Amino acid sequence: MSKRVAVVTGGIGGLGTAICKALAQAGRTVVAVDLGDRAERTAAFRQEVEGHDIHFAAADVADHAACGELVRGIEARHGTLDILVNNAGITRDSTLRKMDRGQWDEVLDVNLGSAFNLCAHALEGMQARGFGRVVNISSVSGQTGNFGQANYAAAKAGLHGLTMSMAREVAAKGITVNSISPGYIETPMTAAMPAEVLSRITASIPARRMGQPDDIARAVVFLTDDAASYVTGANLAVNGGLFMSF
Repeated sequence: MSKRVAVVTGGIGGLGTAICKALAQAGRTVVAVDLGDRAERTAAFRQEVEGHDIHFAAADVADHAACGELVRGIEARHGTLDILVNNAGITRDSTLRKMDRGQWDEVLDVNLGSAFNLCAHALEGMQARGFGRVVNISSVSGQTGNFGQANYAAAKAGLHGLTMSMAREVAAKGITVNSISPGYIETPMTAAMPAEVLSRITASIPARRMGQPDDIARAVVFLTDDAASYVTGANLAVNGGLFMSF
């Protein structure tokens, strides 16, 4: 059997890079997708993943037509697209009273709309081939809400609603669709938070530490494995016990 081909959106960020490397180490050919106007960060990414079977493709995942071109290009170049990890995400934090429509739309378009855009184009090939693994990277904020993040929390909660609906639609076709809800992970996004805020958050986590990108990457590897064929429509919380539910 030829190598599975995996696509990771938001692929050159801190979390995305860890996911790309973990998938490559698990024997997948990986395509990291991100904006093409970040030359310095892209160069650093290429250097970090050197030696792995990881490629880069530029695309605006908030653009439905661009996602179609991306999927067709990957399938033409690599022959298949078996695994899709919807990891692209941004924040535009503000209390709802002060949030403008642009801040709302931008976060929803990237964090939720991109998953629709990619899945809408990728599912046809997955169904035809009788195999697919989709993982949507949600957030604990989508489960609990978060002050100043109505847009972000709504998008992340929406990702799991999308996950469950898609899972029902494609389960009989050999495709699984799951979400992962990370807690607070040490990435450039959380590093920008005030130190006293991070200290309070860490004290509230039963594991008494922030998560690492590899904690999420390992969960992605598990859910995208060929053997994980009976896990679908699930949300896997990876948060150190910060939020527990069933």
